[in-house]
Amino acid sequence: MLRIGRSLYRHRWLLTRRTVQIFIILAFIVQIPGYGKIAEGNLASSLWLGELKLTDPFILLQTFFAGSTIALPALIGALIVGGFYAFLAGRLYCSWVCPINLITDLAYWLRKRLHIKGNMSLSRSLRYWVLALALALSFLGGTLAWEMVNPITRFQRELVWFSFSGAMLLGALFLFDLLVSRRAWCGHLCPVGAFYGVLGRYGRLKVTATPSESCDTGGCSRCVAVCPEPHVLAPVVSKQAQSVTSGDCTRCGACLDECHEGTLSMKLDLVGMVTRKDGK
Repeated sequence: MLRIGRSLYRHRWLLTRRTVQIFIILAFIVQIPGYGKIAEGNLASSLWLGELKLTDPFILLQTFFAGSTIALPALIGALIVGGFYAFLAGRLYCSWVCPINLITDLAYWLRKRLHIKGNMSLSRSLRYWVLALALALSFLGGTLAWEMVNPITRFQRELVWFSFSGAMLLGALFLFDLLVSRRAWCGHLCPVGAFYGVLGRYGRLKVTATPSESCDTGGCSRCVAVCPEPHVLAPVVSKQAQSVTSGDCTRCGACLDECHEGTLSMKLDLVGMVTRKDGK
């Protein structure tokens, strides 16, 4: 029992994250007797508890570029969602909310278990080009260009109504991450992740390092090995910074689960926000 408890504690961030992700998926699917669904719609546009309307700000941005009229409830919903991620960290969406993360994490887990070494090199800036292309096509076509292929909404639809084309798209994404390029989709291609990375660039929820004897003597770098965006930890591991500042950090907590010395922690840094405003 003690061994199980230790194992659960060592994977506490992963287990918490998976619980949140699965709860969000089930909220759109499960009918509660006498009440109905907790959430209606999908992650692009949803109604929670019959009262709170939320809109993905990336959807709103595409709508704006497409020249469509933006309804006030949609604008308010986008401001709520956008403000939340801008304050905490934009790419929280990627690791704690987005259902595609379940697929890509499974691909990465199998990749390690099967010892697949091949890895096509892709630029991290590629996702920003895809983001720009999605907005440009929305403007030129007068439609929500990215939503025509968005695997996030496709995933949710597949859970309710199976379609061959949707399954093929999700399967291709999984196989690409498994066989072709390590963490290709989330780390290099997804424009949604790029958007949230920009939105939450100065988010106040940060992975912070507390100096410890083990890391002072060279460290183990296990945190870097498990990080889906390992470059974000480089300044911390090299002691050039005390906390992760890159907008690419997903705050997934993988590094915290792997740091057995307790050097890393997740903190809400309000002091840094005040300092930035004061310019000091």
